[in-house]
Amino acid sequence: MTPAEKHSQFLKSTAKRLGFDFCGIAKAEFLESEASRLEEWLNRNYHGKMAYLANHFDKRLDPTKLVEGAKTVVSLIYNYYPEKQLPHQSEDIKLAKYAYGEDYHDVIRTKLTEFLEVLREEIGEINGRSFVDSAPVMERQWAQRAGLGWIGKNSLLLNRQMGSFFFLAELIIDLEATPDIPLAKDYCGTCTACIDACPTDAIVQPEVIDASKCISYLTIELKEAIPDGFAGKMENWVFGCDICQDVCPWNRFSRPHHESAFLPHPDLEGFSNKDWIEMTEETFRKVFGKSAVKRTKFAGLKRNIDFIEAKKS
Repeated sequence: MTPAEKHSQFLKSTAKRLGFDFCGIAKAEFLESEASRLEEWLNRNYHGKMAYLANHFDKRLDPTKLVEGAKTVVSLIYNYYPEKQLPHQSEDIKLAKYAYGEDYHDVIRTKLTEFLEVLREEIGEINGRSFVDSAPVMERQWAQRAGLGWIGKNSLLLNRQMGSFFFLAELIIDLEATPDIPLAKDYCGTCTACIDACPTDAIVQPEVIDASKCISYLTIELKEAIPDGFAGKMENWVFGCDICQDVCPWNRFSRPHHESAFLPHPDLEGFSNKDWIEMTEETFRKVFGKSAVKRTKFAGLKRNIDFIEAKKS
């Protein structure tokens, strides 16, 4: 076994020990095939008000600009599919499943820090950085290159064993490791369930999302008033949206996660529409203080709730 093969084997065994469901390896190189797609997406202003997505264009495409001497991109999958879904009634206010528990950035970042420490203890000094939705890294494209799945029509990475209810994270390191073989086939076939189900028509063509129309963007990224044109189309989502994942046939393979930090706050499990509408800032801090929902701040979440409730009448 070559050193690169040994490194690959060790990376995967360490990932499994730390609780990651899948680990894939790709060679760190310029994503030439993605450059024109990214440029066209930005030119169409599909990023909406997310100006930061137009920054660091070269870094998004070249991992060696993020980590000097980078040789390997390690892509990791971490499950967040809940055992039970909230709310229990379809007409109730809804929260994306990934935000039920504690902020995934904090939970996974801790694991990635340990991952790098283990690598350095076992192999020696390694130059590397870890990422979890926190830097200009094209995580879905790297995961596809690393053989973890394919990019579905809803632009999310789909995995044949577990669908798409998972987080992606990366290590970019200057360690040589044998890369995995990218998945050559697109297993979506002729299915258009996600495109048909999107109430705001955000999926403009397979794999291309107009983010400025996406409910997740409208409820999280957009800092100004939600345009009136989306009245009656939000389907009660106040933070994020799971519609395109809920209808995806591949998510019939989703299985409940084993991460206690992702369990919902006890108060959240019993939330009624009345609780959402009458929520105080004190309740917000208590229930969502450790959650990704805190990103919207209390005022942002109230804006979303008020928009949905106002447009019902």
